[in-house]
Amino acid sequence: MVSKKRFIAGASCPQCQEQDSIMLYNEAGVEVMECVACGYRKRQTDEATQQQAGEGEVIGVFKPD
Repeated sequence: MVSKKRFIAGASCPQCQEQDSIMLYNEAGVEVMECVACGYRKRQTDEATQQQAGEGEVIGVFKPD
């Protein structure tokens, strides 16, 4: 299944500082931020996932080995 990739207007890459080069997409259920100019990638952390879900809504986070 192909994930939709969307660009974030006005966002700058934390590595190369290029503006309007950041896209977001889901990869195996994890949000990924990627710079199309330099290839920088950052995956959403488990802490960020739990914060987005809110307290009391998540029983646990599955971490396959």
